[in-house]
Amino acid sequence: MHPTEKAAFSTRVIGLISGTSVDGIDAVLVEISGKELDLKVDLLAGATYPYPAELREKILAVGAGVAISMAELAEIDDAIAIVFAQAAQNIQIGHQPATLIGSHGQTVYHRPPVDRGIGNKTIPNSPLGYSLQLGRGEFIAHLTGITTVSNFRVADIAIGGHGAPLVPRVDAYLLSHPEEGRCIQNLGGIGNVAYIPPRHGDWLSKIRAWDTGPANSLLDLAVEHLSAGAKTYDEDGNWAASGTPCHPLVEQWLNQDYFHLPPPKSTGRELFGVTYLHECLKDAEAYQLNAADILATLTELTAASIVHSYRTFLPEMPQRVLLCGGGSRNLYLKRRLESLLASIPVLTTDEVGLNADFKEAIAFAVLAYWRDLGIPGNLPTATGAPQEVLLGEIHQSQSRVLRS
Repeated sequence: MHPTEKAAFSTRVIGLISGTSVDGIDAVLVEISGKELDLKVDLLAGATYPYPAELREKILAVGAGVAISMAELAEIDDAIAIVFAQAAQNIQIGHQPATLIGSHGQTVYHRPPVDRGIGNKTIPNSPLGYSLQLGRGEFIAHLTGITTVSNFRVADIAIGGHGAPLVPRVDAYLLSHPEEGRCIQNLGGIGNVAYIPPRHGDWLSKIRAWDTGPANSLLDLAVEHLSAGAKTYDEDGNWAASGTPCHPLVEQWLNQDYFHLPPPKSTGRELFGVTYLHECLKDAEAYQLNAADILATLTELTAASIVHSYRTFLPEMPQRVLLCGGGSRNLYLKRRLESLLASIPVLTTDEVGLNADFKEAIAFAVLAYWRDLGIPGNLPTATGAPQEVLLGEIHQSQSRVLRS
């Protein structure tokens, strides 16, 4: 049988991801059939499993640049794989088991290609980017007994791409419209957009995608700082909604180099992390803002940077914006996007049939499915790679099953 002939049958796949906010592991169990335009995904189960508090603190410390030994790095890598494997086991309870896992893992470091990177430390004479996801796939396969695809970014990076964003090809086949241009705006730790033109002609080559800048990770860092650790996120954006954004500060922050760098481009906590937050807080001192005003201003930066990127880099404004990711539940952020986008409808992917909370986990299940079928997963217009490539490393299943 030719590999692509497998697509005539449905496959039960688990998708796993923890984003740059390190909120927990998003896990889905999906039934997938078809290949590309005929791709069909049925969500059977979805859940978020929090990290153990001590492990989350270690991940955040590594992401913030705290020095650790190689032995400690290996321990964290294994610990993440264990909780990912537990999530994979738990999401199957009450369902027929999966035959494949797609695990994005936990990003702890991302460096764009040096000729395009802004604000990141780079290595001289190293034209390739670098991205490190912990939670090794071979250990997940060993613990679950399920073939696991992981390390999705490296193949795109190896040929000169950013290795990000990787979801736009999935978005194209699940969320495109025959007559309507759409922006699929993910609001994870970092925001990213996929502009998908109407589905006719050479539409796939006209897709554009890039990281728009900070989203939940910066807001969560601010909430934790401003609440002295009492809160880790702004539920529904209520705290920010009680404040007043300082627009001169937003305009000042929008001068940051990254916002003016043309796509393809990618970024992470290395740029929009703790150091960046403290620079913002220092800038805010001149305006004597209270905590709610600061949070409202940072939320406004997220919204304004997204709309600025649309107006600057899109061939035309979309007819509809579809939000996904944890930030899609931030009602204040959604209202600010609606206001700045004026007459353009702002919905969530829930409203067009794709779960907004678990869309990224669903996407990595699809990428694993495509890898198994031998179908490329990247989109060169999104990552900057010169060609399409197969994404992910396949780790064959083992007989041992993890006991939760």
